[in-house]
Amino acid sequence: MAGLVAGARARELGVPAVVYEKGTRPGGSMLLSSCVIWRYSSFEEFRRQCPSGDARLQRLVWERLDDALDWLESLGAEVTRPETGNPLTVGRGFDAPALTDLLVRAAGEVRLGETTPEPQILATGGFQGSPDLVAEHIAPAAPLPLRANPWSVGDGLRHGLAAGGSLSAGMDEFYGRNMPDAPFGEDDFVPAAQLYAARARVVNERGEEFLDEPVDWSETRVVQATARQPGGIAWYELDAQTLAAVGDRVDHARRLGAAVEPRNGGAAVRVRASITHTIGGLNVDEHARVVGAEGLWAAGADAGGISAGGYASGLASALVLGLAAAEDATGRGDRTT
Repeated sequence: MAGLVAGARARELGVPAVVYEKGTRPGGSMLLSSCVIWRYSSFEEFRRQCPSGDARLQRLVWERLDDALDWLESLGAEVTRPETGNPLTVGRGFDAPALTDLLVRAAGEVRLGETTPEPQILATGGFQGSPDLVAEHIAPAAPLPLRANPWSVGDGLRHGLAAGGSLSAGMDEFYGRNMPDAPFGEDDFVPAAQLYAARARVVNERGEEFLDEPVDWSETRVVQATARQPGGIAWYELDAQTLAAVGDRVDHARRLGAAVEPRNGGAAVRVRASITHTIGGLNVDEHARVVGAEGLWAAGADAGGISAGGYASGLASALVLGLAAAEDATGRGDRTT
Protein backbone atom coordinates (compact mmCIF):
# COMPACT_ATOMS: atom_id res chain seq x y z
CA MET A 1 0.00 0.00 0.00
CA ALA A 2 2.74 2.46 0.93
CA GLY A 3 4.41 2.36 -2.49
CA LEU A 4 1.17 2.84 -4.41
CA VAL A 5 0.10 5.68 -2.11
CA ALA A 6 3.48 7.39 -2.50
CA GLY A 7 3.29 7.07 -6.28
CA ALA A 8 -0.27 8.38 -6.40
CA ARG A 9 0.49 11.33 -4.12
CA ALA A 10 3.65 12.28 -6.04
CA ARG A 11 1.73 12.26 -9.29
CA GLU A 12 -1.04 14.35 -7.72
CA LEU A 13 1.63 16.87 -6.69
CA GLY A 14 2.83 17.08 -10.29
CA VAL A 15 5.93 14.90 -9.96
CA PRO A 16 5.69 11.68 -11.98
CA ALA A 17 6.97 8.64 -10.11
CA VAL A 18 7.68 5.06 -11.06
CA VAL A 19 6.50 2.33 -8.70
CA TYR A 20 8.74 -0.71 -9.04
CA GLU A 21 6.76 -3.77 -7.96
CA LYS A 22 8.93 -6.82 -7.40
CA GLY A 23 5.93 -9.15 -7.49
CA THR A 24 3.77 -10.31 -10.34
CA ARG A 25 0.80 -8.25 -9.13
CA PRO A 26 0.35 -4.91 -7.39
CA GLY A 27 -0.99 -4.41 -3.89
CA GLY A 28 1.42 -6.45 -1.80
CA SER A 29 -0.13 -7.81 1.35
CA MET A 30 -2.80 -5.07 1.36
CA LEU A 31 -4.48 -6.98 -1.44
CA LEU A 32 -4.71 -10.04 0.82
CA SER A 33 -6.00 -8.22 3.91
CA SER A 34 -9.42 -7.39 5.29
CA CYS A 35 -8.51 -3.79 4.32
CA VAL A 36 -9.82 -2.07 7.44
CA ILE A 37 -7.61 0.98 8.04
CA TRP A 38 -7.81 2.30 11.59
CA ARG A 39 -6.26 4.24 14.46
CA TYR A 40 -6.85 4.11 18.19
CA SER A 41 -9.72 6.26 19.42
CA SER A 42 -7.35 8.43 21.47
CA PHE A 43 -3.63 9.05 21.37
CA GLU A 44 -3.42 8.02 25.00
CA GLU A 45 -4.92 4.65 24.04
CA PHE A 46 -2.33 4.34 21.26
CA ARG A 47 0.44 4.82 23.82
CA ARG A 48 -1.15 2.34 26.23
CA GLN A 49 -1.48 -0.31 23.53
CA CYS A 50 1.98 0.22 21.99
CA PRO A 51 4.11 1.56 24.85
CA SER A 52 7.49 0.82 23.27
CA GLY A 53 6.64 2.46 19.96
CA ASP A 54 8.03 5.71 18.55
CA ALA A 55 5.73 8.36 20.03
CA ARG A 56 6.53 10.88 17.25
CA LEU A 57 5.45 8.48 14.52
CA GLN A 58 2.45 7.33 16.52
CA ARG A 59 1.36 10.96 16.83
CA LEU A 60 1.80 11.44 13.07
CA VAL A 61 -0.34 8.41 12.23
CA TRP A 62 -2.96 9.25 14.83
CA GLU A 63 -3.30 12.91 13.79
CA ARG A 64 -3.19 12.41 10.06
CA LEU A 65 -5.13 9.22 9.40
CA ASP A 66 -8.63 10.69 9.18
CA ASP A 67 -7.55 13.17 6.50
CA ALA A 68 -5.64 10.41 4.73
CA LEU A 69 -8.79 8.28 4.59
CA ASP A 70 -10.66 11.29 3.19
CA TRP A 71 -7.92 11.51 0.55
CA LEU A 72 -8.55 7.90 -0.47
CA GLU A 73 -12.24 8.68 -0.82
CA SER A 74 -11.39 11.78 -2.88
CA LEU A 75 -9.63 9.49 -5.34
CA GLY A 76 -12.83 7.48 -5.67
CA ALA A 77 -12.34 4.76 -3.03
CA GLU A 78 -15.64 3.38 -1.84
CA VAL A 79 -16.04 2.73 1.88
CA THR A 80 -17.45 -0.73 2.52
CA ARG A 81 -17.27 -0.47 6.32
CA PRO A 82 -17.80 2.95 7.90
CA GLU A 83 -16.77 1.72 11.37
CA THR A 84 -14.36 -0.83 12.79
CA GLY A 85 -16.81 -2.36 15.27
CA ASN A 86 -14.17 -2.06 18.02
CA PRO A 87 -14.68 0.59 20.73
CA LEU A 88 -10.90 1.02 21.02
CA THR A 89 -10.50 2.04 17.39
CA VAL A 90 -11.95 4.22 14.63
CA GLY A 91 -11.43 3.79 10.91
CA ARG A 92 -12.94 2.66 7.64
CA GLY A 93 -12.93 -0.48 5.58
CA PHE A 94 -12.47 -0.82 1.82
CA ASP A 95 -12.59 -3.58 -0.75
CA ALA A 96 -8.96 -4.61 -1.11
CA PRO A 97 -8.94 -5.48 -4.85
CA ALA A 98 -10.91 -2.34 -5.74
CA LEU A 99 -8.63 -0.11 -3.66
CA THR A 100 -5.56 -1.70 -5.22
CA ASP A 101 -6.87 -1.08 -8.73
CA LEU A 102 -7.72 2.52 -7.85
CA LEU A 103 -4.27 3.25 -6.45
CA VAL A 104 -2.56 1.63 -9.43
CA ARG A 105 -4.48 3.95 -11.75
CA ALA A 106 -3.70 6.96 -9.54
CA ALA A 107 0.00 6.10 -9.33
CA GLY A 108 0.33 5.99 -13.10
CA GLU A 109 3.45 3.99 -13.91
CA VAL A 110 3.63 0.68 -12.02
CA ARG A 111 6.22 -1.75 -13.36
CA LEU A 112 5.44 -5.33 -12.36
CA GLY A 113 8.23 -7.84 -11.86
CA GLU A 114 10.87 -5.11 -11.68
CA THR A 115 13.19 -3.64 -9.09
CA THR A 116 15.62 -0.73 -9.13
CA PRO A 117 19.11 -0.47 -7.60
CA GLU A 118 18.52 3.18 -6.73
CA PRO A 119 15.18 3.44 -4.92
CA GLN A 120 14.15 6.74 -3.38
CA ILE A 121 11.19 5.62 -1.27
CA LEU A 122 11.50 2.14 0.26
CA ALA A 123 8.17 0.34 0.46
CA THR A 124 9.03 -3.34 0.19
CA GLY A 125 6.67 -4.50 2.95
CA GLY A 126 9.03 -5.72 5.67
CA PHE A 127 11.15 -8.86 6.02
CA GLN A 128 8.66 -11.56 7.01
CA GLY A 129 9.29 -13.47 3.79
CA SER A 130 12.99 -13.99 4.61
CA PRO A 131 13.54 -17.04 6.84
CA ASP A 132 17.11 -15.86 7.54
CA LEU A 133 16.10 -12.38 8.72
CA VAL A 134 13.17 -13.75 10.73
CA ALA A 135 15.50 -16.23 12.42
CA GLU A 136 18.07 -13.49 13.10
CA HIS A 137 15.76 -10.88 14.56
CA ILE A 138 12.60 -12.65 15.74
CA ALA A 139 14.17 -16.03 16.55
CA PRO A 140 11.02 -18.17 16.71
CA ALA A 141 11.18 -21.76 17.92
CA ALA A 142 10.40 -22.99 14.40
CA PRO A 143 10.03 -21.46 10.94
CA LEU A 144 6.86 -19.37 10.74
CA PRO A 145 4.38 -20.04 7.91
CA LEU A 146 3.95 -16.92 5.79
CA ARG A 147 0.55 -15.24 5.90
CA ALA A 148 1.44 -12.51 3.42
CA ASN A 149 2.72 -11.92 -0.09
CA PRO A 150 5.92 -13.87 -0.89
CA TRP A 151 8.00 -10.91 -2.10
CA SER A 152 8.54 -8.97 1.15
CA VAL A 153 11.93 -10.45 2.01
CA GLY A 154 13.75 -7.49 3.56
CA ASP A 155 15.06 -5.74 0.45
CA GLY A 156 14.17 -2.35 1.91
CA LEU A 157 15.77 -3.13 5.25
CA ARG A 158 19.02 -4.29 3.65
CA HIS A 159 19.17 -1.30 1.32
CA GLY A 160 18.45 1.18 4.09
CA LEU A 161 21.09 -0.28 6.40
CA ALA A 162 23.68 -0.31 3.62
CA ALA A 163 22.92 3.38 3.01
CA GLY A 164 23.62 4.29 6.65
CA GLY A 165 20.24 3.68 8.27
CA SER A 166 19.69 2.04 11.64
CA LEU A 167 17.27 -0.42 13.20
CA SER A 168 14.15 0.64 15.05
CA ALA A 169 12.64 -0.75 18.21
CA GLY A 170 10.55 -3.90 17.95
CA MET A 171 12.87 -5.93 15.73
CA ASP A 172 11.90 -9.10 17.60
CA GLU A 173 8.16 -8.44 17.23
CA PHE A 174 5.74 -9.30 14.46
CA TYR A 175 2.07 -9.21 13.60
CA GLY A 176 0.48 -12.48 12.62
CA ARG A 177 -2.24 -14.97 13.37
CA ASN A 178 -2.45 -18.41 14.91
CA MET A 179 -3.59 -20.41 11.90
CA PRO A 180 -4.67 -24.05 11.61
CA ASP A 181 -1.66 -26.34 11.72
CA ALA A 182 -2.09 -27.37 8.09
CA PRO A 183 -1.17 -25.98 4.68
CA PHE A 184 -3.20 -22.88 3.81
CA GLY A 185 -3.44 -20.53 0.86
CA GLU A 186 -4.13 -16.84 0.31
CA ASP A 187 -7.90 -17.36 0.32
CA ASP A 188 -7.58 -18.76 3.84
CA PHE A 189 -5.62 -15.84 5.33
CA VAL A 190 -8.65 -14.09 6.85
CA PRO A 191 -11.40 -16.73 7.30
CA ALA A 192 -9.12 -19.47 8.66
CA ALA A 193 -7.46 -17.32 11.34
CA GLN A 194 -8.28 -18.87 14.71
CA LEU A 195 -9.25 -15.64 16.45
CA TYR A 196 -10.73 -16.73 19.76
CA ALA A 197 -7.79 -17.19 22.11
CA ALA A 198 -9.50 -15.10 24.80
CA ARG A 199 -12.27 -17.70 24.95
CA ALA A 200 -10.01 -20.74 24.94
CA ARG A 201 -7.56 -22.48 27.23
CA VAL A 202 -4.26 -22.08 25.41
CA VAL A 203 -1.65 -24.77 25.95
CA ASN A 204 1.49 -25.97 24.19
CA GLU A 205 2.29 -29.45 22.90
CA ARG A 206 3.11 -30.56 26.45
CA GLY A 207 -0.29 -29.44 27.70
CA GLU A 208 1.20 -26.48 29.60
CA GLU A 209 -0.45 -23.08 29.73
CA PHE A 210 2.22 -20.60 28.61
CA LEU A 211 0.60 -17.16 28.41
CA ASP A 212 1.93 -14.90 31.17
CA GLU A 213 -0.69 -12.17 30.70
CA PRO A 214 -4.32 -11.92 29.62
CA VAL A 215 -4.99 -12.30 25.92
CA ASP A 216 -4.61 -8.93 24.20
CA TRP A 217 -7.51 -7.70 22.05
CA SER A 218 -5.64 -8.11 18.75
CA GLU A 219 -4.13 -11.47 19.81
CA THR A 220 -0.77 -10.30 18.50
CA ARG A 221 1.10 -11.10 21.70
CA VAL A 222 -0.60 -14.51 21.82
CA VAL A 223 0.82 -15.31 18.39
CA GLN A 224 4.28 -14.07 19.39
CA ALA A 225 4.15 -16.24 22.51
CA THR A 226 3.04 -19.24 20.44
CA ALA A 227 5.99 -18.72 18.09
CA ARG A 228 8.34 -19.28 21.04
CA GLN A 229 6.76 -22.61 22.00
CA PRO A 230 8.11 -25.96 20.77
CA GLY A 231 7.45 -26.16 17.05
CA GLY A 232 5.59 -22.82 17.16
CA ILE A 233 2.51 -24.88 18.07
CA ALA A 234 -0.38 -24.35 20.48
CA TRP A 235 -3.69 -26.03 21.19
CA TYR A 236 -6.88 -24.04 21.72
CA GLU A 237 -9.11 -25.99 24.08
CA LEU A 238 -12.76 -24.97 23.76
CA ASP A 239 -15.78 -25.81 25.87
CA ALA A 240 -19.03 -26.70 24.14
CA GLN A 241 -20.43 -23.15 24.32
CA THR A 242 -17.34 -21.57 22.79
CA LEU A 243 -17.12 -24.26 20.16
CA ALA A 244 -20.67 -23.46 19.06
CA ALA A 245 -19.81 -19.75 18.84
CA VAL A 246 -16.65 -20.16 16.76
CA GLY A 247 -17.68 -23.23 14.83
CA ASP A 248 -17.13 -21.66 11.39
CA ARG A 249 -13.45 -21.07 12.07
CA VAL A 250 -13.01 -24.50 13.62
CA ASP A 251 -14.73 -26.07 10.62
CA HIS A 252 -12.34 -24.18 8.33
CA ALA A 253 -9.40 -25.57 10.28
CA ARG A 254 -10.81 -29.09 9.97
CA ARG A 255 -11.31 -28.68 6.21
CA LEU A 256 -7.69 -27.65 5.81
CA GLY A 257 -6.60 -30.81 7.57
CA ALA A 258 -5.61 -29.41 10.97
CA ALA A 259 -6.02 -31.60 14.04
CA VAL A 260 -9.37 -30.95 15.75
CA GLU A 261 -9.96 -33.37 18.62
CA PRO A 262 -12.88 -33.92 21.01
CA ARG A 263 -11.77 -32.82 24.45
CA ASN A 264 -13.62 -32.28 27.75
CA GLY A 265 -17.03 -32.02 26.13
CA GLY A 266 -15.79 -29.53 23.55
CA ALA A 267 -12.82 -29.60 21.22
CA ALA A 268 -9.13 -28.80 20.90
CA VAL A 269 -7.71 -27.19 17.76
CA ARG A 270 -4.02 -27.43 16.89
CA VAL A 271 -2.71 -24.07 15.66
CA ARG A 272 0.63 -22.76 14.45
CA ALA A 273 1.94 -19.21 14.70
CA SER A 274 2.16 -17.51 11.29
CA ILE A 275 3.68 -14.17 10.32
CA THR A 276 1.94 -11.40 8.39
CA HIS A 277 4.37 -8.53 8.73
CA THR A 278 7.28 -7.41 10.82
CA ILE A 279 7.01 -4.59 13.37
CA GLY A 280 10.65 -3.55 13.50
CA GLY A 281 12.42 -1.97 10.56
CA LEU A 282 14.32 1.19 9.70
CA ASN A 283 14.37 4.25 11.89
CA VAL A 284 12.53 7.10 10.15
CA ASP A 285 11.54 10.61 11.18
CA GLU A 286 8.16 12.33 10.89
CA HIS A 287 8.76 12.98 7.20
CA ALA A 288 9.50 9.30 6.58
CA ARG A 289 13.18 10.09 6.01
CA VAL A 290 15.48 7.18 6.85
CA VAL A 291 17.60 8.47 9.72
CA GLY A 292 21.28 8.42 8.74
CA ALA A 293 20.63 7.80 5.02
CA GLU A 294 20.40 11.05 3.11
CA GLY A 295 17.99 11.10 0.17
CA LEU A 296 16.15 7.96 1.25
CA TRP A 297 12.65 7.54 2.63
CA ALA A 298 10.82 4.49 3.98
CA ALA A 299 7.13 3.79 4.44
CA GLY A 300 4.90 0.88 5.32
CA ALA A 301 6.53 -2.05 7.13
CA ASP A 302 9.98 -0.87 6.02
CA ALA A 303 9.57 1.95 8.56
CA GLY A 304 9.81 0.25 11.93
CA GLY A 305 8.89 0.69 15.56
CA ILE A 306 5.51 2.39 15.32
CA SER A 307 3.57 -0.38 17.03
CA ALA A 308 6.39 -1.82 19.15
CA GLY A 309 5.11 -3.32 22.37
CA GLY A 310 1.68 -4.03 20.92
CA TYR A 311 -0.11 -3.65 17.64
CA ALA A 312 -1.55 -0.86 15.50
CA SER A 313 -2.90 -0.89 11.96
CA GLY A 314 -0.14 -1.62 9.48
CA LEU A 315 -2.27 -0.21 6.67
CA ALA A 316 -2.71 3.07 8.57
CA SER A 317 1.07 3.46 8.88
CA ALA A 318 1.50 2.57 5.22
CA LEU A 319 -1.07 5.15 4.13
CA VAL A 320 0.17 8.02 6.31
CA LEU A 321 3.89 7.45 5.77
CA GLY A 322 3.37 6.84 2.06
CA LEU A 323 1.80 10.30 1.82
CA ALA A 324 4.49 11.88 4.02
CA ALA A 325 7.31 10.30 2.02
CA ALA A 326 5.92 11.50 -1.31
CA GLU A 327 5.39 15.03 -0.05
CA ASP A 328 8.86 15.33 1.43
CA ALA A 329 10.68 13.58 -1.41
CA THR A 330 9.04 15.83 -4.00
CA GLY A 331 9.74 18.95 -1.94
CA ARG A 332 6.05 19.77 -1.92
CA GLY A 333 5.29 19.23 1.71
CA ASP A 334 2.55 21.84 2.00
CA ARG A 335 0.03 19.04 2.01
CA THR A 336 -3.65 19.37 1.29
CA THR A 337 -4.55 16.15 3.14
